[in-house]
Amino acid sequence: MKKLALVVQRYGLEVNGGAELLMRQMAEHLNGKYDVEVLTTKAVDYLTWKDEYEKNNEVINGVLVRRFGVKKPRSIKRFGHLSMLIDKPFNMHFLEDKWVDSQGPYCPELIEYIKANKDKYDVFVFMTYLYYTTVRGIKEVADKSILIPTAHDEPTIYYDVYKDVFTKPSGIFYCTVTEKNFVENKFHNENIINNGGFGGAGIELPPDIEPYKFKKERGIDNYIVYVGRIDTHKGCQQLFEYFIKYKQEKNNDVKLVLMGKTVMEIPERDDIISLGFVSEELKYNVMAGADALIMPSEFESLSIVVLESLALGVPVIVNGLCEVLKQHCVISRAGTYYTNYDEFANQLDDMVCDGGLREEMGKLGVQYVDRYYRWDKIIDSFSQMVEKVSDKAERKE
Repeated sequence: MKKLALVVQRYGLEVNGGAELLMRQMAEHLNGKYDVEVLTTKAVDYLTWKDEYEKNNEVINGVLVRRFGVKKPRSIKRFGHLSMLIDKPFNMHFLEDKWVDSQGPYCPELIEYIKANKDKYDVFVFMTYLYYTTVRGIKEVADKSILIPTAHDEPTIYYDVYKDVFTKPSGIFYCTVTEKNFVENKFHNENIINNGGFGGAGIELPPDIEPYKFKKERGIDNYIVYVGRIDTHKGCQQLFEYFIKYKQEKNNDVKLVLMGKTVMEIPERDDIISLGFVSEELKYNVMAGADALIMPSEFESLSIVVLESLALGVPVIVNGLCEVLKQHCVISRAGTYYTNYDEFANQLDDMVCDGGLREEMGKLGVQYVDRYYRWDKIIDSFSQMVEKVSDKAERKE
């Protein structure tokens, strides 16, 4: 049985983050087929990277997790200062290495472990291109490494320090075709073993979802739902502005229901309902009963919640400035995208008023997820890459 090391910046049941959740799901689905270990830090909070886990080793859902202490928690002030110097108009790119260390999680002990134990593992898997653990770790084991980049078009990906991250791994497992096309256009790395673009998360829904329960309890007929961190960086400010303007223009009873951690002020209105951080049961019940899921973010590398909505047969309305989200809609034909208020209002009207359209899009969404985003297909594709990378590394030795 081949031995895999999965390297990720944070890991644990208490960790809230899309990439980290994806890594945990992959670790648990791969374990048994391979001898899987996770190499990570003791951090929970991605802003400070402060050590919070006490144990060096623990087993989570059958997977051995090795934790290493963060040597220096992140200084938000220093990190912000370095970011300002690197970006326009200063363009001090010689500071990028210091920026990576400051971005963190700065954990040289983890990198030393990889360096000292690289022969004990057949393949190293690195999650997310952005962080110190990936930038420094891939350098040590490039010939036996797979990168899951979760990349999208953002300022940091143009930093020179990331060139090796995208050109040195033996394999790259992309979450979407959009991500693959963007990365290959940027780094010209088509020669690297890859999965063609349909990767990422497999979608699993609980068996007993009650789509009408929330409606009955709240006395609501029509609503759209947003699931995720309620944050200006996720497009929520524009969402609130668009929704309020829509309600001022339209005489209907549609409501906006929010689920997720709040890090910005939410308008106090009867037609905007914030449920906070909710249980999985409530999350799926609310999502399943919605007319549509709204995803206003411009920067998404996959969006598990969009795929969950499609799997539930609930169409989506997404920000068309995010190419990943737009392509989910184009390929599946189970959602629509907007780039301005008028498009937003027209599409929301269609979703709320046209039950036939919702039903047809719902069926197409289920078909899309069944075809590309089920765990058996994801793990089969990833296993093929593991074997190719492992064989290539053995031949090189």
